[in-house]
Amino acid sequence: MDVTLLLQALSFFILLVIAETEDGEDGDPYSKKRFEMVETQIIPRGVQDRVVIEAMLKVPRHEFAPERLRSASYNDSPIPIEMGQTVSQPYIVALMTELLRPVQGKKILEVGTGSGYQSAVLAETGCDLYTIEILEPIAEKARQILERLGYTNIKFKVGDGYEGWDQHSPFDGIIVTAAPGSIPEQLVRQLKPGGRMVIPVGDAQQDLLLVEKTLSGVNVKKVTSVRFVPMTGLSGKA
Repeated sequence: MDVTLLLQALSFFILLVIAETEDGEDGDPYSKKRFEMVETQIIPRGVQDRVVIEAMLKVPRHEFAPERLRSASYNDSPIPIEMGQTVSQPYIVALMTELLRPVQGKKILEVGTGSGYQSAVLAETGCDLYTIEILEPIAEKARQILERLGYTNIKFKVGDGYEGWDQHSPFDGIIVTAAPGSIPEQLVRQLKPGGRMVIPVGDAQQDLLLVEKTLSGVNVKKVTSVRFVPMTGLSGKA
């Protein structure tokens, strides 16, 4: 095995052991499932960013699931919630977070608060998060959960995600958790040069795209095929 890969594997093993030991002391009955989720679903698929892995180990995904589905909170699949929305698959949350290259203090715009799970993972990395949700009941429930869990680095807005949040732009990164038919130009404009946007695009068939803004233009790269709920909003129909 390559020495670098061996060192990475050893580092992850130590991290997971430490996390399992620490979580086991706080009485959280889901800590073992969270450990197993990261060990079997996240790391084997290539997610390597230590900050992202730590966030996935810490965020209680079960808190964002309906009571009747909490036993399935750490399964390798989305979880349906109210109004046709979902808690995204853990691996996709980790992948999209890693693609943003989150660091402490980075300003991130999230389009589609949804359940709040992706918001919590981003907030756990230390980013300053600005999150928009068009469905007010969903937005309010997510806000209540996130505030109860103690996240103070999130600003909330109910509104049309196609418009972004111009008041706080430009952003170091933008993450979109619903699929428009094409990349919204308004969101590209609110991205800093050097910034990254991760966004699912398409209708029946969707691709997860990485959009990188440079001083000379925009580079777009397909990452993988995905399936997200459609992005809604008046601006998207103009």
